[in-house]
Amino acid sequence: MSKANILIVEDDKEISRLTAMYLEAEGYSTHIINNGLHAVTAVRLEQPELIILDLMLPGLDGVSVCKQVRKFYRGPILVLTACSDDISEVSLLKLGADDYLTKPVRPHVMLARIEALLRRSQPIVPSQKQLQVGQLMIDTSKQIVSYDDLTLVLTTAEYDMLLLLASHAGTVVSREDCCRALRGIDYDFNDRSVDMRISGLRKKLNDDTPPYKTILTIRNKGYMLIDG
Repeated sequence: MSKANILIVEDDKEISRLTAMYLEAEGYSTHIINNGLHAVTAVRLEQPELIILDLMLPGLDGVSVCKQVRKFYRGPILVLTACSDDISEVSLLKLGADDYLTKPVRPHVMLARIEALLRRSQPIVPSQKQLQVGQLMIDTSKQIVSYDDLTLVLTTAEYDMLLLLASHAGTVVSREDCCRALRGIDYDFNDRSVDMRISGLRKKLNDDTPPYKTILTIRNKGYMLIDG
């Protein structure tokens, strides 16, 4: 029995073939799409547990694919990019990518990232099915989030981050715990992807202009969701 179904969106046929072979040897099932124009439809039809998405694609580039897919897909997206500069990292995280790897990709590193993302996509949730903090309501059984009676469209990483903060509302959650919630394994605790997720959440909670009223930054400690 396969571990999970992974959609590989990569136009380099040799890279996609080798990636699929490696993942299938590890027990995963895979499906390859070589054209960005077909990727969105494939995600909608297959609903894979994880997407490996190259940015340089014919037909429709990976950035556009990510934007369109995030309108209906909440699973993890692992982006492959040839760029390693800071602007690219920030842009990718804002688009809704859960993680990224810079080419050339080392197979064992990719596997570790995939396993971490898949673990995080099935988080351990609080025992109660409804978690309410002020105007924020989280249905943990359906993973539906509403704020001020409006349903929010969150990425998997944003949902996990918000759930972590809501579960500890009124208390500080350290950056270390935020990193673990994002990555599933311990990474560099200076990882700015945490800040990007917090920034994304603030925007969706209409609280992206300082001074913040919903998610506070506690200097040198972490973040806190205001209870009430």
